[in-house]
Amino acid sequence: MSTERIRVFLYASDPVSQLGIAGLLRSRPEIMVVDDGDVDGAQVAVLVVEAITEESTRVLRAIQRNGCPKVLLIVNHLDEAGMLAAIEAGACGFLRRSDARPDTLAKSVLSAAAGDGTVPPDLLGRLLSQVSLIQQQVLSPRGLSFSGLSDREVEVLRLLAEGCDTAEVARRVCYSERTVKNVLQDMTRRHNLRNRTPAVAYALRQGLI
Repeated sequence: MSTERIRVFLYASDPVSQLGIAGLLRSRPEIMVVDDGDVDGAQVAVLVVEAITEESTRVLRAIQRNGCPKVLLIVNHLDEAGMLAAIEAGACGFLRRSDARPDTLAKSVLSAAAGDGTVPPDLLGRLLSQVSLIQQQVLSPRGLSFSGLSDREVEVLRLLAEGCDTAEVARRVCYSERTVKNVLQDMTRRHNLRNRTPAVAYALRQGLI
C-alpha cells in the first residue's frame, strides 16, 4: 500500500541552497516538493538560511501567514540565541546545513509534519537552560508560566469549565466576585480573547484544565 507523501514548500536565501536542498528532498520517495505558489498546500515548509536574523524570522512569519504553520529551518550558523528567536517566531525544528543529508533531512521533515520538533543534540541542553532561566527570572516573579497563565487564572478557568458561575467561583477560591471578574478581564485582554468562553477553550487546548 502506498503512503501519501509529505508536501514540502522550500524557500532558500540563495539559489545554490535552493537547488541543493531541493535535490535532497526530491531524492526521498516520502517527500514531494510543491511549487513556489503552493505554500498554503504544503504540510511543512523548509527555510534555508545562512543564520537566523530579523530578515529570516520575517520570512518565517510570512510563510506561516501564507498557510504553512510548520516551518523547519536549515541553518549554516546556528546558536541558542538564534534558535530562541526562531522559536518565538514559530519555528518547529532546526537542522544545521552540515547535517542536511537525505536521511536526516527526511527524518526532520517527517518529525515536523507529525508535530514534533528537531533540535541539534549539542544545543538541546543549552536551550533547556535558557528556558529554565526565563521561567525563573522572568515568568515566576510575575506569577506566570510558559502558558501565559498564572495558577490563580488556571484555577478560575477550571471552575468555570466545571459550570460554576462567578459567584460560585468566588466562593470556592475565597476571592470576591470583583476579584474573579478582574482576573478574567486581565487574562482575556492579555491573550486577545473575547470573553470567558474562549478563555476556557484556550486553557483546554493548552492542556491546563
